[in-house]
Amino acid sequence: MNIFLGMVGPWQVVIIVALILLLFGGKKIPELMRGLGTGIREFKDATKDPAKDNEQISKSENEQINKSAN
Repeated sequence: MNIFLGMVGPWQVVIIVALILLLFGGKKIPELMRGLGTGIREFKDATKDPAKDNEQISKSENEQINKSAN
């Protein structure tokens, strides 16, 4: 039971990396990392300034209302 409670050692990291390589292959890993990076970047941008996002949403809603009224 204490196996899962400790720090991850170097052999565990090697095994995890080997499993990832076997599952996804060498060509898919850069695509996965790129997608992960863009997801993290979008999450950080969304959490930085929620008031700014609300203003952008309000502006886009007002533009849609104005377009539909014309």
